[in-house]
Amino acid sequence: MLDELDRRILEILAGNSRVSLKELAQEAGLSSPSAAERLRKLEERGVLDGFTISVNPARLGYPLQAIVRIRPMPGMLHIVERLIQETPEFIECDKVTGDDCFIAKMLVRDMAELDTILDRIAEKAQTNTSIVKSSPVKRRLPPLN
Repeated sequence: MLDELDRRILEILAGNSRVSLKELAQEAGLSSPSAAERLRKLEERGVLDGFTISVNPARLGYPLQAIVRIRPMPGMLHIVERLIQETPEFIECDKVTGDDCFIAKMLVRDMAELDTILDRIAEKAQTNTSIVKSSPVKRRLPPLN
């Protein structure tokens, strides 16, 4: 389980994963060695499984985000899964229960690129696509208590 200091460290890192160890220690009310030890233990326990960056897709030339629900045709599940994995425009994908097998997030430059990618999948799966207008909730930590 997490104690209050672990929660505080995770909150600080969620706000800025590039924070220096010295700043992290200060904000958490710890010494630098204590903060380093806490981080090491969080990593060993698998609570922290990496540090990442956040980029603005539009600034990289990908102004459109799409959510695609994908239902493979009979016998095509593994082929469709591999196709999703091999298509770099799919930046995230979850295998789910229910009518659809996959819910994926894509970044594309324009509608023509979206159509081209979806056309490759259409022979092997049904798709239902929604364009993301905005993201009122960005990726965040779950409640830590």
